[in-house]
Amino acid sequence: MTLKVIGAGFGRTGTDSMREALDILGLGPCHHMYEVNAHDEQKRLWRALVQGAQSEWDQLFAGYRSCVDWPSAYYWKELAEFYPEAKVVLTYRAPEDWWQSFEKTIVQGIRMSNDPESLGLALVRDKVFGGRPDDRAHAIGLYEENIRMVKAAIAPERLLVHNLGDGWQPLCAFLGLPEPEQPYPSLNAAKDFQDANLKNRSR
Repeated sequence: MTLKVIGAGFGRTGTDSMREALDILGLGPCHHMYEVNAHDEQKRLWRALVQGAQSEWDQLFAGYRSCVDWPSAYYWKELAEFYPEAKVVLTYRAPEDWWQSFEKTIVQGIRMSNDPESLGLALVRDKVFGGRPDDRAHAIGLYEENIRMVKAAIAPERLLVHNLGDGWQPLCAFLGLPEPEQPYPSLNAAKDFQDANLKNRSR
């Protein structure tokens, strides 16, 4: 099994809905941060990678046909080179809307974490945002820079920019698949994220 779709968008750009959509379209299982949190071996492998271990992509994505969200989104360029046949999907929402969602969810989770080796701290806080995820201007600047980098690096015919709310049509046309009859997923609203975070902390 090899990756068919690589997600390059930051968390809070509809990545969980995209994960479910790709599963529905038969391009799952789709790797997402949830997979890391749910499986000890995934957690071990990704933490090792962030700490400098050699990238063994086929091992990290064994059993998966697609990936979205962090941690994989941080490595989109390396993954696009390693899986040259895979298509790239850049999930997108307007920068200010993204910041408002990100600040209410992931930033809050980072503030509550006390595990320096967690991907929330070691990857998202430190590598993605240079230790400043709660600096609005800095974070939005990096969000916009990621978008520019993806568009510059990936050939147009290989890239879909999927705006929040676009639904099935552009995604299915890009992938050459029929549109499902069921509605496009709408998952992981800010309150759902906050509730899940509190639940995880109570374990």
